[in-house]
Amino acid sequence: MIKSVNDYPVSALLNGDNNVIYHIPRYQREYSWGKSQWENLFDDLLENDRGYFLGSIICINQSDDSLADQTLELVDGQQRMTTLSLFLAALYACFQIHKADLDEDQQADVTSLKYRMLLKKTFNPRLELQAQNNNANDYCAILCQVGLLEDVETVANAGNRRVFKAFRYFQSRIASYCEDNGDVLGTLFELLESVNQAVLVKIEVSSHSDAYVLFESLNNRGAPLTAIDLVKNKLLAEVGRIDQSKIDPAFDKWKRLLAYLGDDYGIQERFFRQYYNAFQSEFKAITKVPFVTRSSLIQVYEKLISNDVFPFLTNVLEAGRCYAQIIGDLDLDDLLLLDKPLENLEHIQGAPSYILLLFLWLRRDPLGLDDRLLKRVVDLLVVFFVRRNLTDTPPTRDLDRMFVSMISAINEKHLMGEAIYELIQSNLLSVSASLERMQESLNGDLYLDNSAVARFILCALEESTMTRETQVDLWKLDKHKKYEFTIEHIFPQGENIPEHWVEMIAGGDRDQANLYRDQYVHKLGNLTISGFNSALGTKSFVEKRDRTDKQGRAVGYKNGLKLNAELALKNSWQVGDIEERTQQLIDKVMELFLFEQESCV
Repeated sequence: MIKSVNDYPVSALLNGDNNVIYHIPRYQREYSWGKSQWENLFDDLLENDRGYFLGSIICINQSDDSLADQTLELVDGQQRMTTLSLFLAALYACFQIHKADLDEDQQADVTSLKYRMLLKKTFNPRLELQAQNNNANDYCAILCQVGLLEDVETVANAGNRRVFKAFRYFQSRIASYCEDNGDVLGTLFELLESVNQAVLVKIEVSSHSDAYVLFESLNNRGAPLTAIDLVKNKLLAEVGRIDQSKIDPAFDKWKRLLAYLGDDYGIQERFFRQYYNAFQSEFKAITKVPFVTRSSLIQVYEKLISNDVFPFLTNVLEAGRCYAQIIGDLDLDDLLLLDKPLENLEHIQGAPSYILLLFLWLRRDPLGLDDRLLKRVVDLLVVFFVRRNLTDTPPTRDLDRMFVSMISAINEKHLMGEAIYELIQSNLLSVSASLERMQESLNGDLYLDNSAVARFILCALEESTMTRETQVDLWKLDKHKKYEFTIEHIFPQGENIPEHWVEMIAGGDRDQANLYRDQYVHKLGNLTISGFNSALGTKSFVEKRDRTDKQGRAVGYKNGLKLNAELALKNSWQVGDIEERTQQLIDKVMELFLFEQESCV
């Protein structure tokens, strides 16, 4: 069934001396990774040691001739491979800007980079993307833009599609990173080496049926040993070395800790990183590590455990209990005032700030922080993350260290109470994007850029109009763990625009309707909240407006939400309506999410 399983650095997987083509078949879904995945890839390559593991890919190899050119059908891992290729294309574009400054050896390295994306024999792309949503055309247009292909026509409105957005994202991140480091060429080659040495496991099978069986096997087999498992094993071994009779009580405490954190490994691993970084001033004398990353997690916890295992276990258990309260998995005891603010912080993707909150939470009495001041801090963090996640400023890679530096300042200056709040607000305001930049981002493709932020903003707008009598839980989950209230695109986002929408929005001109869809469909003004998104879908505007369920309840734009009040009075939906509503909603968002020292006037 499996022809081969090997781990390869990217430099070997995309070796310019072979003629391997990675073909993504037509049936595969279109490229769908967004900013969060692009950020994670970029930051993981920066923060971890060379040889960082990027995951696996599965290819169908039906060739029997090892010397012949091979076309491998990429059936799993196409999102990752596409993103890596766009990262490499962005790097190549940056090298071209500084081409005149390259010495002979550096030119050879850039030539090698070229042939990671192109075959030497034919100069065809090494990665053949799927056809959906013009992915293949857009990728080739990018290779043409950076000078790797010739005479490739760019399909209309390519800049609004994900492939081009990813490419521009990496261009921007690379340029920003080079600027921060000063030595542009040196930094570019460091980035290139990080990508080249990153590791992927390539699994080759002989047929589609073999690939299916492999998927089933991988999905049903036991979970691999994690870093948290290794920390547990070290802890219990150390307890046993000291006193065998205390292994069972220690294991019980460990199980309580994981019960606090839940079954999600990502949350468990994040807690252990954030706990160390929140109290690194106390730990680094033991570990000699000022800041923990994923790659150093096991190393630092082995040292903490070896130093004094029993106090460590007691302290980490209490920290886990507090963390569970912060993430909403444990009752807040007497801090019920924080319930909604903490929920907001989670929904706006504010998890990096849990480093700071964990420190403040565990030290709140000596720091003079009552529940009202903690609430103000959390509300402040929500305002910050609305702007940060809209503008990507400051970059994700800086957030953890930013919050650690705030903790250090609180400790060094012996701050208490209101002074802590003022320091946090001053620091957040100093690193945040301008109000003009925030407005610009709100006026962009909000849903496409970050659907979670779009949802949060729409819910916040609606919640700001609610009274106790009209209170509705917009974040409620159904039995399938999906939101009951969902984001609705008024002008549908699908590729095949229904005829009635073509007629309404573009006077029957389908090409113009497609252009309007690409330009306007993901804007804030074209988004609203519906109780039953799937029931509205691509229906006409009037049908969406007047839709009711089987019980006769309004589930369309007459569903009683203030966000839909104006929609409920309209008979049609035009581009001008989208532009006008976008500006109206932007004005309301700007009023809702300001720092105390700011004014949007």
